[in-house]
Amino acid sequence: MTADLSWIAVVKGLVLLLAANGAPVLAGLVDASTAKPIDGGFRLGDGRPLFGAAKTWRGLFAALAATTLIAYCLGYGMATGMWFAVGAMAGDLLASFCKRRLGREEGSHFRGLDTPLESLLPLVLVKSQLGIGWLEIAFLVGVFYLIESWSSPLLYKWHLRKQP
Repeated sequence: MTADLSWIAVVKGLVLLLAANGAPVLAGLVDASTAKPIDGGFRLGDGRPLFGAAKTWRGLFAALAATTLIAYCLGYGMATGMWFAVGAMAGDLLASFCKRRLGREEGSHFRGLDTPLESLLPLVLVKSQLGIGWLEIAFLVGVFYLIESWSSPLLYKWHLRKQP
């Protein structure tokens, strides 16, 4: 970490990561009946879904709304929050696309693919707006990975995830 590391910026970055990646899960608890898959059920030539039924418009909009609002509350512009959410959801969709191509079922966790993509992309996308550097990004990706690894079994136990 740099000598002039702003721990406040790091904590704010972590809050944004948790908001962007947690909002879709929380939205699913409120009303599962409105979940329409982003890929519309489309399957590629390999017979597998593009992303899968778990990647929904409801989750995407929940991430956009929550992250934009929280970014504003943290003192960043609403555009920063929106772009942060776009990066997180793009990383999440990319991870799902890759997992479907590898034959992994929906809801499965793939260590080293899921968390880095959904945390690295948004942090890089709004790096300058957050006032963080590459070492802070690496630190945040690592911390988010540890949080995800620790919380995933709990979410499974509480029936918020299909697989631990």
